[in-house]
Amino acid sequence: MHILLVLAHPLEDSFASAVAATARQALEARGHSVDLLDLYREDFDPRLAKSERAGYFDVPYDCSGVSGIVERLRAADGLVLVFPQWWFNFPAVLKGFFDRVFAPGVAFEHDVAGGRILPRLGNIKVLWALTTTGSPWWLVHFYMGNPVRRLLKRGIASFCSKRVNFRMLTLHDMDRATAERRAAHLERVRSALGAL
Repeated sequence: MHILLVLAHPLEDSFASAVAATARQALEARGHSVDLLDLYREDFDPRLAKSERAGYFDVPYDCSGVSGIVERLRAADGLVLVFPQWWFNFPAVLKGFFDRVFAPGVAFEHDVAGGRILPRLGNIKVLWALTTTGSPWWLVHFYMGNPVRRLLKRGIASFCSKRVNFRMLTLHDMDRATAERRAAHLERVRSALGAL
């Protein structure tokens, strides 16, 4: 498979960067090709432009502002996202990636008559999220209802691609994670992606 590996973290020496490097090594060792899209290092602008929003229902939709990334997404068989959860949500740069790249004519089509959207990312067979959160497991799941997982699985994955292999691996309580816990999480990532 050809995997688009999307990293969303501003610090080059972050744990998220270590997760992305581990993911890439595991995927390539398994024989997959990997295209690393580091949103910060590639200076991705997450802001939806006025013209992009104004033309959201135009056919065809003009995604020329992100055409290079759209082509990389269309060339992929799988999408692996690496990011921290901040305030129980995506980093702004990753939210902007979804807003601008997962656009009409790319990720979905508008069904104007039915008021729903029709999936267009049939090439994406795998959508995995490798993430961290500063909160403990119980708070994310029981108090907050695991919002990032819900958004990714029920929203983005199911609305944009049929029968996608979705998985999310999260290191909880990141702020208090020991070196041993971090290493164990990296091994978990390596093992899971090594079996993909």
